[in-house]
Amino acid sequence: MTTGPLVEPEAVPEWLRPLVKVSGEVDSRTFTRFSPPEDLLTRAAAVLILFGERPGGDGPDVLLQRRADTLGSHAGQVSFPGGGAEDGDDGPVGTALREAEEETGVDPSGILPVAVLPELFVPVSRFAVTPVLAHWHTPSPVRAVDPAETAAVARVSLADLADPANRFTVRRGDASWRGPAFTVDGLFVWGFTAGLLSVLLSLGGWERAWDTGDVRELDVAWAEHQGRSAARDGTIEE
Repeated sequence: MTTGPLVEPEAVPEWLRPLVKVSGEVDSRTFTRFSPPEDLLTRAAAVLILFGERPGGDGPDVLLQRRADTLGSHAGQVSFPGGGAEDGDDGPVGTALREAEEETGVDPSGILPVAVLPELFVPVSRFAVTPVLAHWHTPSPVRAVDPAETAAVARVSLADLADPANRFTVRRGDASWRGPAFTVDGLFVWGFTAGLLSVLLSLGGWERAWDTGDVRELDVAWAEHQGRSAARDGTIEE
């Protein structure tokens, strides 16, 4: 499928237009350094990056979900709605909308797909993921449709994501891998989702200067976040 804008920029609110305009000027290297080996079979997938704005809210937001803690892979991680392509899907846009409805209960009729980003390779899952940008022009209620797969669904403010107090970098052990991370609205966002969000904040003109030198060990940062979450839930004492 051709990447880039699916609509004219004037079809979306002014705050979303820069991202629609630039979507046709980027390639996979804008988002990731990973490329699939030529002899590796990958599975097609898509995610829905759904931007909206609530009346009386604090500006634009994006829909995120937290995976159930009981899952065998990526347990507890925050992601965009999405998943593997299935027969009958109308390309990446169809996959993204179908998965979003199945996972969050969102009504696709209130969503306008506005751009398709380049396919991105995720080494750990061997998925070739196509991000689909969309405008939530008529918001509908959302929820964790299947608690066995999704623990929570949230609309997260872009302003909160861009807040320097909520951003840092995480690394693994020998620092062979590092990437952006966010803690916002009780969510710990890292990995593929945080990487996409970080680039989109920049491309959309929402990014604020933040401390890129704040580098934390992933396991330590994750454990500290879980401890704070448990304390808020009243499951442990301060």
